[in-house]
Amino acid sequence: MPNAPYLNLYKPFKHMRQMQKNEEKVMKIKITRNIFFLLLGFLGLGAIGGGGALIISPTGELIGMPLSMLEKSPFNSFFIPGVILFLVLGLIPLLLIIALLKQPESKLAEQINLFKDMHWSWTYSIYIAFALIIWIQIQMVFLHDVHWAHTFYMFFALTIITIALLPQIRNLYKK
Repeated sequence: MPNAPYLNLYKPFKHMRQMQKNEEKVMKIKITRNIFFLLLGFLGLGAIGGGGALIISPTGELIGMPLSMLEKSPFNSFFIPGVILFLVLGLIPLLLIIALLKQPESKLAEQINLFKDMHWSWTYSIYIAFALIIWIQIQMVFLHDVHWAHTFYMFFALTIITIALLPQIRNLYKK
Protein backbone atom coordinates (compact mmCIF):
# COMPACT_ATOMS: atom_id res chain seq x y z
CA MET A 1 0.00 0.00 0.00
CA PRO A 2 2.96 2.49 0.34
CA ASN A 3 2.90 2.98 -3.45
CA ALA A 4 -0.69 4.15 -3.48
CA PRO A 5 -1.22 6.95 -6.07
CA TYR A 6 -2.81 9.34 -3.57
CA LEU A 7 0.45 9.44 -1.54
CA ASN A 8 2.28 10.95 -4.54
CA LEU A 9 0.05 14.03 -4.28
CA TYR A 10 2.07 15.22 -1.27
CA LYS A 11 5.46 15.17 -3.04
CA PRO A 12 5.00 18.58 -4.73
CA PHE A 13 4.14 20.14 -1.37
CA LYS A 14 7.26 18.69 0.19
CA HIS A 15 9.29 20.15 -2.69
CA MET A 16 7.57 23.53 -2.24
CA ARG A 17 8.36 23.56 1.49
CA GLN A 18 12.01 22.84 0.71
CA MET A 19 12.08 25.67 -1.85
CA GLN A 20 10.52 28.02 0.70
CA LYS A 21 13.17 27.07 3.29
CA ASN A 22 15.92 27.73 0.73
CA GLU A 23 14.43 31.12 -0.13
CA GLU A 24 14.28 32.02 3.57
CA LYS A 25 17.91 30.97 3.99
CA VAL A 26 18.99 33.09 1.01
CA MET A 27 17.02 36.05 2.39
CA LYS A 28 18.73 35.73 5.80
CA ILE A 29 22.13 35.67 4.09
CA LYS A 30 21.28 38.79 2.06
CA ILE A 31 20.01 40.61 5.16
CA THR A 32 23.15 39.72 7.11
CA ARG A 33 25.38 40.79 4.20
CA ASN A 34 23.49 44.09 3.91
CA ILE A 35 23.91 44.73 7.65
CA PHE A 36 27.63 44.08 7.16
CA PHE A 37 27.70 46.64 4.33
CA LEU A 38 25.71 49.15 6.40
CA LEU A 39 28.21 48.88 9.26
CA LEU A 40 31.16 49.45 6.93
CA GLY A 41 29.28 52.28 5.21
CA PHE A 42 28.43 53.98 8.52
CA LEU A 43 32.07 53.76 9.58
CA GLY A 44 33.34 55.03 6.23
CA LEU A 45 30.93 57.95 5.87
CA GLY A 46 31.38 59.01 9.49
CA ALA A 47 35.16 58.94 9.22
CA ILE A 48 35.12 60.82 5.93
CA GLY A 49 32.95 63.47 7.57
CA GLY A 50 35.05 63.69 10.72
CA GLY A 51 38.39 63.38 8.94
CA GLY A 52 37.35 65.87 6.28
CA ALA A 53 36.32 68.37 8.95
CA LEU A 54 39.70 67.98 10.67
CA ILE A 55 41.55 68.42 7.37
CA ILE A 56 39.57 71.56 6.52
CA SER A 57 39.87 72.93 10.06
CA PRO A 58 43.12 71.58 11.61
CA THR A 59 42.45 73.65 14.72
CA GLY A 60 39.39 71.47 15.40
CA GLU A 61 37.22 74.57 15.64
CA LEU A 62 34.80 73.36 12.95
CA ILE A 63 33.71 70.39 15.07
CA GLY A 64 34.28 71.93 18.49
CA MET A 65 37.50 70.14 19.42
CA PRO A 66 40.05 72.40 21.14
CA LEU A 67 43.73 72.04 20.25
CA SER A 68 44.38 71.49 23.96
CA MET A 69 43.15 67.91 23.37
CA LEU A 70 46.41 67.28 21.54
CA GLU A 71 48.72 68.40 24.38
CA LYS A 72 49.72 64.82 25.23
CA SER A 73 49.96 63.69 21.62
CA PRO A 74 52.75 64.05 19.05
CA PHE A 75 50.55 66.36 16.95
CA ASN A 76 50.27 70.13 17.11
CA SER A 77 47.14 70.22 14.91
CA PHE A 78 44.33 67.87 13.87
CA PHE A 79 45.50 67.76 10.23
CA ILE A 80 47.48 64.47 10.35
CA PRO A 81 44.88 62.67 12.52
CA GLY A 82 42.24 64.00 10.09
CA VAL A 83 44.08 62.57 7.07
CA ILE A 84 44.50 59.19 8.79
CA LEU A 85 40.85 59.14 9.82
CA PHE A 86 39.70 60.18 6.33
CA LEU A 87 41.80 57.60 4.47
CA VAL A 88 42.07 54.58 6.77
CA LEU A 89 38.69 54.55 8.50
CA GLY A 90 36.79 56.54 5.85
CA LEU A 91 37.83 55.77 2.31
CA ILE A 92 39.02 52.19 2.80
CA PRO A 93 35.76 50.84 4.32
CA LEU A 94 33.78 52.37 1.44
CA LEU A 95 36.12 50.83 -1.11
CA LEU A 96 35.84 47.53 0.76
CA ILE A 97 32.08 47.49 0.22
CA ILE A 98 32.71 47.63 -3.53
CA ALA A 99 35.40 44.95 -3.25
CA LEU A 100 33.10 42.73 -1.18
CA LEU A 101 30.40 43.07 -3.84
CA LYS A 102 32.64 42.52 -6.88
CA GLN A 103 35.35 40.34 -5.30
CA PRO A 104 38.12 41.47 -7.68
CA GLU A 105 41.46 39.71 -7.88
CA SER A 106 44.44 41.58 -6.41
CA LYS A 107 47.88 40.07 -6.09
CA LEU A 108 48.97 43.01 -3.96
CA ALA A 109 46.05 42.67 -1.54
CA GLU A 110 46.57 38.90 -1.37
CA GLN A 111 50.13 39.37 -0.14
CA ILE A 112 48.96 40.43 3.31
CA ASN A 113 45.81 38.33 3.40
CA LEU A 114 46.28 36.19 6.50
CA PHE A 115 43.26 34.03 5.65
CA LYS A 116 44.35 32.39 2.40
CA ASP A 117 41.08 30.45 2.11
CA MET A 118 39.08 33.73 2.09
CA HIS A 119 38.80 36.56 -0.42
CA TRP A 120 41.10 39.42 0.53
CA SER A 121 38.22 41.91 0.86
CA TRP A 122 36.70 39.85 3.69
CA THR A 123 40.06 39.75 5.47
CA TYR A 124 40.49 43.50 5.07
CA SER A 125 37.10 44.09 6.69
CA ILE A 126 38.53 42.36 9.77
CA TYR A 127 41.67 44.50 9.48
CA ILE A 128 39.55 47.67 9.35
CA ALA A 129 37.71 46.67 12.52
CA PHE A 130 41.05 46.17 14.29
CA ALA A 131 42.27 49.50 12.87
CA LEU A 132 39.23 51.12 14.50
CA ILE A 133 40.04 49.46 17.83
CA ILE A 134 43.65 50.66 17.60
CA TRP A 135 42.48 54.17 16.62
CA ILE A 136 40.20 54.37 19.66
CA GLN A 137 42.88 52.99 22.00
CA ILE A 138 45.40 55.58 20.77
CA GLN A 139 42.83 58.34 21.28
CA MET A 140 42.20 57.25 24.84
CA VAL A 141 45.95 57.12 25.58
CA PHE A 142 46.57 60.61 24.16
CA LEU A 143 43.47 62.14 25.74
CA HIS A 144 43.84 60.40 29.10
CA ASP A 145 40.07 60.20 28.97
CA VAL A 146 37.25 57.94 27.86
CA HIS A 147 34.24 59.39 26.10
CA TRP A 148 30.99 57.50 25.45
CA ALA A 149 31.89 57.54 21.73
CA HIS A 150 35.02 55.48 22.48
CA THR A 151 32.88 52.76 24.04
CA PHE A 152 30.39 52.94 21.16
CA TYR A 153 33.09 52.55 18.50
CA MET A 154 34.79 49.73 20.40
CA PHE A 155 31.53 47.79 20.37
CA PHE A 156 30.98 48.87 16.76
CA ALA A 157 34.33 47.34 15.76
CA LEU A 158 33.50 44.15 17.64
CA THR A 159 30.16 44.03 15.83
CA ILE A 160 31.91 44.27 12.44
CA ILE A 161 34.21 41.40 13.43
CA THR A 162 31.31 39.32 14.76
CA ILE A 163 29.23 39.79 11.59
CA ALA A 164 32.26 39.03 9.39
CA LEU A 165 32.84 35.78 11.29
CA LEU A 166 29.27 34.54 10.92
CA PRO A 167 29.18 31.36 8.80
CA GLN A 168 26.76 32.86 6.26
CA ILE A 169 29.17 35.76 5.64
CA ARG A 170 32.29 33.59 5.63
CA ASN A 171 30.68 31.25 3.09
CA LEU A 172 30.09 34.18 0.73
CA TYR A 173 33.80 34.98 0.62
CA LYS A 174 35.41 31.54 0.70
CA LYS A 175 37.70 30.90 -2.24
